[in-house]
Amino acid sequence: MASAMFALAAPAAHAQESVNIGITFGFTGPLESITPHMADAVEFALQEANDSGLLPVTLNPVRADSTCIDAAAAQTAAERLVTSDNVAAIVGADCSGVTIAIANTVTVPNGVVLISPSATSPALSTLDDDGFFFRTSPSDARQGEILADLLTERGIEEVAITYTNNDYGLGLAESFARAFEERGGNVSLSAPHEDGRGDYSAEVAALQASGAQHLMVFGYLDQGGRGIVQAALDTGAFENFYFADGMYGESIIAAIGPGLDGRVLGTVPGSDSAGATSFAELAADAGFDPTSSFAGESYDAAALIILAIAKAGSADRTAIRDGILDIANEPGEKIMPGELARGIELLQNGEDIDYVGATDVELIGEGEAAGSYRVFEIRDGALHTVEYR
Repeated sequence: MASAMFALAAPAAHAQESVNIGITFGFTGPLESITPHMADAVEFALQEANDSGLLPVTLNPVRADSTCIDAAAAQTAAERLVTSDNVAAIVGADCSGVTIAIANTVTVPNGVVLISPSATSPALSTLDDDGFFFRTSPSDARQGEILADLLTERGIEEVAITYTNNDYGLGLAESFARAFEERGGNVSLSAPHEDGRGDYSAEVAALQASGAQHLMVFGYLDQGGRGIVQAALDTGAFENFYFADGMYGESIIAAIGPGLDGRVLGTVPGSDSAGATSFAELAADAGFDPTSSFAGESYDAAALIILAIAKAGSADRTAIRDGILDIANEPGEKIMPGELARGIELLQNGEDIDYVGATDVELIGEGEAAGSYRVFEIRDGALHTVEYR
């Protein structure tokens, strides 16, 4: 398959050539309330690069629906991006299971870079990807440890776990349970739940029967995770809830109401860095929510693709892959949100950059994000940041 390609020294006649960049998120499905902000962040970065006038092409976003949960539909969407739309690279997917499916069946076989801002399953760390997969969100192996630390510090010795029955849920449940038990804690029951059900009373009854008073909810805020929490509140089954990143968002507060106040503590990737502050200001001015889950990671994923194109002097798919680790890490001039033009110019002049971005990007190993987390709670009908780790 021919790769999309251009030369940075292309003559003026080709200055408006369009290069497609794919965006595949679950615009429908259990994360549909947060993916619009993620897509907006990607498109904001692409527009920032276009507005600089430094690239002799227009970067054109092309959206496709991964659904988050339907692997076959996600693969079909990705195939369209790669073949019909001839994308140079893809930002996505959002959920771990569909990301694994897309990488294994579409992007890796076709030599297309896939950068996920939100697929966090530890299984992605060992993906046979030939260097074409990256992520700007950290692995749940780390999130599980942070959650275990939080509970241990609060003197919680026993919990039950409910997790969405997919790669994301299982990987996080196993990571947390291992870390919690290493710290002396006890998991009374770890049980999967299916998304899309109207009644979760049976699942909650089984979790309650385990004897734990604290419930870890590793699900989705617009699907089964929310259903579990609502059923637990209706029956008074649990005192407190502990959320991971898939449960972070305003929609669960709107759906459930004040019953969550003072009863939820959770984690979501996030940083209090200077880059995060800059991104928040830029996003607010642009009209999308910078605090929404994975918005910063989405901007950073797009920025890495943009800067890799600038470094390579080409939108060749393999050249994009080969440049990402160099621009994401030291040495070089640090590039923050809103500074893509400066990064492009430095790269075109043959200088090194260290892209820091909105989330303190640092890629370790084969494209893994080191990452940091924001600890949040729900009180007074709103999400509040407690600390960063």
